[in-house]
Amino acid sequence: MSDQTAAVENNGWMNRALNTIEVVGNKLPDPAVLFALLMVLVWILSWLFSGVTFNELDPRTGEGIQIVNLLSGSAMTEFSANIVTTFVNFPPLGVVLVAMLGLGVAEYTGFINASLRSILSITPKMLLTPVLIAVGILSHVAVDAGYVLVIPLGAVIFYAAGRHPLAGIAAAFAGVSGGFSATFFVPSSLDPLLAGMTEISAQIMDPSVTVNSLNNYFFTTASTFLIVLIGWFLTDKVIEPRLKATKVDGDTSQMVSMDALTDQERKGLRAASFSMLVMIVLLVLSVLPENTPWAASPENVAEGLNPLLVNTAPLMQSIVTLIFIFFLVPGVVYGYVSGSVQNHRDVIKGMSHAMSGMGYYIVMAFFCALFIYSFTQSNLGVLLALKGANALKAMGMPLALTLVGIVFLSGFVNLVVGSASAKWALIGAIMVPMLMELGISPDLTQAAYRVGDSSTNIITPLLPYFPLIVVFCQKYVKNSGIGTLVALMLPFSIAMIVLWTAFLLGFWALNIPLGFGASYTYPAG
Repeated sequence: MSDQTAAVENNGWMNRALNTIEVVGNKLPDPAVLFALLMVLVWILSWLFSGVTFNELDPRTGEGIQIVNLLSGSAMTEFSANIVTTFVNFPPLGVVLVAMLGLGVAEYTGFINASLRSILSITPKMLLTPVLIAVGILSHVAVDAGYVLVIPLGAVIFYAAGRHPLAGIAAAFAGVSGGFSATFFVPSSLDPLLAGMTEISAQIMDPSVTVNSLNNYFFTTASTFLIVLIGWFLTDKVIEPRLKATKVDGDTSQMVSMDALTDQERKGLRAASFSMLVMIVLLVLSVLPENTPWAASPENVAEGLNPLLVNTAPLMQSIVTLIFIFFLVPGVVYGYVSGSVQNHRDVIKGMSHAMSGMGYYIVMAFFCALFIYSFTQSNLGVLLALKGANALKAMGMPLALTLVGIVFLSGFVNLVVGSASAKWALIGAIMVPMLMELGISPDLTQAAYRVGDSSTNIITPLLPYFPLIVVFCQKYVKNSGIGTLVALMLPFSIAMIVLWTAFLLGFWALNIPLGFGASYTYPAG
C-alpha cells in the first residue's frame, strides 16, 4: 500500500466531510450571481434593521451604531451614481490586470516555462511545498503581489513536478493569505498600521501608553516556521492525497513540462536572466542613496521602520508596476533570442492572450465589488463585530480563555469584514481597553487578533482576491467553484486557528518576548 493510499484511508472521515463541503458549495449559484444575490440580501437586511436602535457605540464616530437603509431613495441613487467608480476602484482589479499583462508575455513567449524547468531540475521534489509556502509568506513585503504572482506560479510548479496543480494553489494560498500575520524576518506594512490603531485604542484608558510598531515582531517571525510546518504537512498528507481522483481537465497547452531545455531555450534563458539582473542592479542602485525618491518622507515613517518598506513609500506603491516590467522585459528578450517571438505583434498577442483569460474574473470582480460596497455602507458588518466584542466582554472568562475568545471572534468577524485594519479599528477599541483592565497588555491583545484574522482569510469569499483564486483553480479543473476552494483550504484554516492559538499561549506561558518594546502585562512589569 502506498503512503498516499494509506493517508487517504486514515483520513476517510475528513475526505468525506470535505467532499460534502465541496459538493454543497459548488451547488451554490455561480460566484458572480452569488455575490449579486448577497448584495440584494444586504439591501433587504439594511431596510429591516434601519429603524432599530442599538446600544453599541461606533468607535469611529463615538455615536450609537446605525444601520443605513440601502433601499432608500438617496442610498439607491448614490449606489447607482457610484457603480462605475466602485468597480474601477476595486483594489484587486487594477493590481491583477496590470500584473497579468507582464506575466502574460512571459508565459506566452515561454520564459516562465523555461525558467521553471531549469529551477525544478535542481530542486529536490520533497522541498517544493515548504519553499513555496515560505515564499508566499515572504511576499507580504510586496503588499498583495503574492496573490497575483506566487499563487498561480505555485500551481505551475506543482504541475511541472508531476503533482496536482490545485495542491500548489492551496499551499501558496496558505502562505500568502493564511500566514498573512507571519513575517519572514522582514516586517510587513501591516505592522505599523495595526500598532498605530492599538495605541489609539489603549489611550482610551491610559493616554500615556505608546505601542512600538514592531511590538509583535518576534512572535510573527517565529510564526513563519509554524505556518510552513502546518502547510507542509496538510498539503502533502491531506490535500494532495484527496486530489488524487480530481482530474486536471483544463487547457494544458501552456503548462510546464519537464522536457530538457533545448539549446535555443538555454540561450534565450541566459539572455533573459541577464536582462533581469541588469534591471535588479539598476533598481538597487536607485534605492541606495539616502535621499532616494523611492523612500517615504521621514515624517510619515514610524520609529524603527525602513522608509522603503512602509505603505506610503513609492517603492511599495510601485510593486505591481515592477512585477509588470520584471516579467515583460525578460519575456520579450527570451522570445526574440529563443525564436518564440518574431516581432512586436507577437508581444501584444501575448498580452491579449492573458487578458482573454481574465474575462470571467472581471465579471466576478464587478459583482464582488458592488456587494462589498453595499455591505460596508450598510454598517451590518460593523454591528456584528461590535456585538461579538461586547458579548465576549460580558462573559468575564479567565484570561487565557478570553485571549482564545479574541482569536475566534477575530476569525469570525473576518468572514464578514475583509479589511484587517477596519476590523481592528472596530473591535480593538473594545478589546484593548477591556484587557488592560484585566492586566493584559495591548501587545498581547493585538497578537491574539492577528492570529484569528489570518486563520480565516483563506475560507472567506469576502476576501477581495478570493474570486481570483477560484479562477486560478478553474484553469486546471474546469468545474472548480467556491466550494472547491473552501474545501481545499478549510483544513489549513482549522489547523492554523487551533495550533497558532496554542503557539501564542505557549509564548505567553514561557514569557518569550512578543516583539520590540512589548510586554505581556499592563502596566508593563
